[in-house]
Amino acid sequence: MKKEIDNSDHEDSVLNVTDLSVSYETRKGDVQAIRGVSFKVHRNETVGLVGESGCGKSTTAFSIVGFLGRNGKVVGGSIQFQGQEITGCSQNELQKLRGNQITMVYQDPMQALNPSLRIGVQLAEALIFHQKIGKEEAWDRSIEMLKRVNMPDASRLMDRFPHQLSGGQQQRAVIAMAFLNNPLLLIMDEPTTSLDVTVEASVLDLIDELKRDFNTGILYITHNLGIIARVSDTLSVMYAGEIVEQGNVVDLFDKPLHPYTQGLLRSLPRLTSSKHTAMLDSIPGSVPAPSEKRDYACIFAPRCNYVKHKCRSNRPKLKEVEMRHFSSCFYPKELFQSNRAVDFNALNKSNHRELTKPDTDDILKIDNLRTYYKEESKNILGLLGLEKLRYIKAVDNVSLKVQAQRTLGIVGESGCGKSTLVKTLIGLEKSSGGNAKFLEFDLTNPLKDRELNLKKEIQMVFQNPDSTLNPSYSIGKQIGRRIKRFKICPKNQIKSRVLKLLKAVHLDGYYYDRLPRQLSGGEKQRVSIARALASQPKIILCDEPVSALDVSIQAGILNLLRYLQNHFGTTIIFISHDLSVVHFIADDVAVMYLGQIVEIGPVESIYSPPYHPYTEALLSAVPIPDPKANQHHIRLSGSVPSALNPPKGCRFHTRCPRRSILHDDGNICEIEVPPWRLGKNGHAIFCHIALEKLNKIMTTNNLSMSD
Repeated sequence: MKKEIDNSDHEDSVLNVTDLSVSYETRKGDVQAIRGVSFKVHRNETVGLVGESGCGKSTTAFSIVGFLGRNGKVVGGSIQFQGQEITGCSQNELQKLRGNQITMVYQDPMQALNPSLRIGVQLAEALIFHQKIGKEEAWDRSIEMLKRVNMPDASRLMDRFPHQLSGGQQQRAVIAMAFLNNPLLLIMDEPTTSLDVTVEASVLDLIDELKRDFNTGILYITHNLGIIARVSDTLSVMYAGEIVEQGNVVDLFDKPLHPYTQGLLRSLPRLTSSKHTAMLDSIPGSVPAPSEKRDYACIFAPRCNYVKHKCRSNRPKLKEVEMRHFSSCFYPKELFQSNRAVDFNALNKSNHRELTKPDTDDILKIDNLRTYYKEESKNILGLLGLEKLRYIKAVDNVSLKVQAQRTLGIVGESGCGKSTLVKTLIGLEKSSGGNAKFLEFDLTNPLKDRELNLKKEIQMVFQNPDSTLNPSYSIGKQIGRRIKRFKICPKNQIKSRVLKLLKAVHLDGYYYDRLPRQLSGGEKQRVSIARALASQPKIILCDEPVSALDVSIQAGILNLLRYLQNHFGTTIIFISHDLSVVHFIADDVAVMYLGQIVEIGPVESIYSPPYHPYTEALLSAVPIPDPKANQHHIRLSGSVPSALNPPKGCRFHTRCPRRSILHDDGNICEIEVPPWRLGKNGHAIFCHIALEKLNKIMTTNNLSMSD
């Protein structure tokens, strides 16, 4: 249960932002990015700041530390740090605060780490500059802080360069640097977005622990409401540069008093819903550009499902609706029926659409598929060909079947082989052995050796649409080129077919002549899906297609994929590190670890006991969007071993939290390859522990995976 926070002024107030307004100078004049933002951060408190991209969250953070750039400026309001006004401070004055009393952790740790300097040098420098201590003392204190953030072999890590650390280790190093000078205020801007769910969970544990130990106030910025529910005490919801709702995090989740907050919560995929029982309710439209804001109306009115005439002609102000619960809506109590919680699962179920019964024929059969990479030798023996070749086993003896018109979700940590598997299937990587049959086609051949008919039937949607869309060509031409290449229709019908595809992905016809830079991230991903559909493929491979999107846009893409599968009968393989997303979109799930599948079966079986111990850990790390949830946590020690030299026996035994179940036979995990344990409905677990034992201990622990 989250603690109650009193936001009145008292002694432990660290940051007080009052009526803050920020503008940027442009050739068309000043554009206001932030307007009238107010909040407070106290010691040992985490204040969450949530909203879609473009809402002004990062701009708010940068204004506090004076990083607005040459054309950015604070044009109104106050920022007080420990009662001292810091707006208008010189860069020298701010520099004494930054990295010392005020620190910041970014989304990408490499933004804060110098790639040319060793980790130890960078950590010690932060102490030497602010504390004026000697190098030896700074070095020792840096090692102690690395140990404090649970970095293995801290002394050796001090001599490594940033690129020699994993993503989770890089972020821990940045957090260590942030806490070295015992800061009063820590600003975290999407610090776990690029991390695996297991690493993310460990980092969030660490942040909460350090906050208590150092009595630090934290401003936590994210678009992930599950994380916000877990880490925040109070919450401010931002939209188009303004705060539209504010209060205790439990109150906001139990009873959102603004339509935008309600829309964000309704967009969330949850572990209690699937595509057969619920439909996500995405927010229509997008966040307006700063230059598009209107002073005479509610800024959320164009996207609001409850808009009334007053909303289009008057601008609401943030006001206290209930005790310490603020909203800038004209009709908060009327909309949400005072003192009544919103059942978001029930709302989702009300939008349920029945899917057609899928075909039961296997469209894809994979048998012992392998994809190995040769290790590039760096010594003279290797260069002379006198050293034995070693291989990175990215995909190692993977076998599975995919039924037509169904979605297979593939989950696992970074480096487990998910992306390599689908890249092998699409032909971007050459297989090293095994079989992969798609209809009558052989998928073990590289792309350059494949027939045009095979390329037509299997398409791919990548994580970043910017890397696949040509910035110089219009959307219509890029989709039309795919239609022309595969001779889907006569040339004089190509444009009409492109327009139909745009309509299928819920984009209007005027997008035909637009360039990629004129589209939002969600619109670009819809275009990528339309282009994949252009050849009328039997199967689409999706590699993290929604991981970089806001929750509202993500909901629209997931609903779209579900609709397209139902409408066109397309088979989908969907890769994601977000198990809530996979639970919603998938019919079947395969869990991968270190190049191998360790659990596979229908989605209902994967998300209920018994689990493979690795799956259990993944599920326990999923942040649940409910601040009152009492979730059982299982944390994995260490990182994924190298695929160059994987552990013998069970590859997961070096991190397995359940090995003690085997008692006297514990060494079997290190020696023998596990057997497949077969459950009901095609559910299979690759583990030495019997299903009955796994089921018993996991039921006893009462693992909470629902919200």
